[in-house]
Amino acid sequence: MTTSNTIPAFGLGTFRLKGQVVIDSVKNGLDVGYRVIDTAQIYGNEAEVGQAIAESGVARKDLFITTKVWTDNYAKDKLVPSLKDSLAKLRTDHVDLTLIHWPSPGSAVPVAEFMGALAEAKAQGLTKQIGVSNFNIALMKEAIAAVGAKEIATNQIELHPYLHNRKVAEFAKSQGIRITSYMTLAYGKVLNDPVIEAMAKAHGATTAQVVLAWAMQLGYAVIPSSTKRANLEGNLKAQQLRLTDAEMAQIAALDRGERLTDPAGLSPAWD
Repeated sequence: MTTSNTIPAFGLGTFRLKGQVVIDSVKNGLDVGYRVIDTAQIYGNEAEVGQAIAESGVARKDLFITTKVWTDNYAKDKLVPSLKDSLAKLRTDHVDLTLIHWPSPGSAVPVAEFMGALAEAKAQGLTKQIGVSNFNIALMKEAIAAVGAKEIATNQIELHPYLHNRKVAEFAKSQGIRITSYMTLAYGKVLNDPVIEAMAKAHGATTAQVVLAWAMQLGYAVIPSSTKRANLEGNLKAQQLRLTDAEMAQIAALDRGERLTDPAGLSPAWD
């Protein structure tokens, strides 16, 4: 049985990237060394991601592909067929990780139902691991009650220097559930922070590298996206950067609870 915490620490995100832009981003990413690709049904780019992977020549066995099921497909009779549709677009017979993208709006589909359907998708070999995204502590508890903490590989949440999401992260850690940080660079807002700029200068690094290194040093997985090849290459180098305890403490002090993604009707009541 696959336990949690076996997801790679560094990947390539594709949120907001469409058409030729996402094809180029994924192809460039794979060319410079990325092997983890994160997409979602609602991104509307699974087919392009699949095309880019197919044209890259990188073997499927060397890749780790994540997708996320959209809220319209949570019902027991819809989840597996929707995932099969995603697999067809991605041109693969399985993904490595499938997440529930947001809590079911208005709890229309119970957590136990969609987690059960996700577990069924795993049992059928459509996905190697399963997890959740944008879940607060109460929802994580429900998911754990449905399938067991060991079955939940990750909770993917907004997490960056201005939003540390500590309560959710600490609860996940206590259950052995890995946190994946999305929007780690806060749409670029943190890249001009003077505290981070000073660290970048001290390390001869970019501010993006400092922030990504900070998140990974806390044990989080990261999935930054970029349309520029130079930035894709630069971000990869964050894996070699180590910050001092003092620097980690300085970034810890930047937390101001600034949430950038909080869609009405989708977001849970955050802890």
